[in-house]
Amino acid sequence: MRVHRVHPAPRNAMTIQLRVDTTLPVPPYEQIRAQLAQLIEHGALPPRERLPPVRQLAADLGLAVGTVARAYRELELAGLIVSRRGGGTRVTDAPPVRHDQLLDLRAADYVTAARRLGATDEQLLTAVQKILGGRTPSR
Repeated sequence: MRVHRVHPAPRNAMTIQLRVDTTLPVPPYEQIRAQLAQLIEHGALPPRERLPPVRQLAADLGLAVGTVARAYRELELAGLIVSRRGGGTRVTDAPPVRHDQLLDLRAADYVTAARRLGATDEQLLTAVQKILGGRTPSR
């Protein structure tokens, strides 16, 4: 497992760790994207916070530059970060994501991860119902 610590600006002494486990079926870029998205959505990385340069993060994690670049690109497409030549990559000032949007994102992450494991629709639904304690969703 590879770890990189993101050190936010001095006003916030908290250190954030990114972990990439190359033995998981989830691609490294997706692990980075998901962790950074969660940190941004929960406010651990506040608006305008500068992220490490792609090359630095790739070197720190022992990954290819393209892997980190893809994670950043997907975060930018999602509106969570913005990259500017000479200005680095920063968390956007976007309004907070609504609860239903977060739920949709989490559901999409779950489906994507389950599909990578080869799960069928029935297996996906069964797993969710199991977590819900066997209750069927109300309509």
